[in-house]
Amino acid sequence: MIPLDSKLTGKEEAFEKVRHQLHAFEFTLGGNWEYDHGCYDRYLDEAHKVWLRIPFEVTHGKLDGDTDSTDAVVRIGEPFVLKHIYNEGLDKEAPIHTYGALVNQFQEPVDKDAAVGDKWVEQAKTLLAKVESSWR
Repeated sequence: MIPLDSKLTGKEEAFEKVRHQLHAFEFTLGGNWEYDHGCYDRYLDEAHKVWLRIPFEVTHGKLDGDTDSTDAVVRIGEPFVLKHIYNEGLDKEAPIHTYGALVNQFQEPVDKDAAVGDKWVEQAKTLLAKVESSWR
C-alpha cells in the first residue's frame, strides 16, 4: 500500500457529491463499506489487481450503499494505491459445503498488500490529479 498526497484528503462533502464526482472516473463503492465508513475503488490494470482507493468516513447522517437517496456527509481520507495477488483457478484444498459455496465463492488473496511498481504509482497520481482538477 502506498499513500498519496491529495487535495481531497480531509474534504467534507455530501456523499451524493462524492459519489457523482468519483463515478465520472469509474470508481465504485468497495464491497466492504459500512454505515460509518467505506472506500471508493478504481482499478488501474486490466487484471484488476492494482487499485487506487479513496477511503471516507461518515461524519453526519446514514450511508445506505451506493445510492443517491442518502443524507450522509463524508470526510475523505488519504488515497492510496494497493495491489492484491490472487491464486488463479480453483482451491483444491477447500472443503465442499453447499451453503458455504453460496456465501464464500472466492479465495483469499495470496498477498493483500503486494509490492506496487512505480508505473502504477505514477498512473494513480495522474488519475488522482484528474479527479482533483474536476472537483467542483
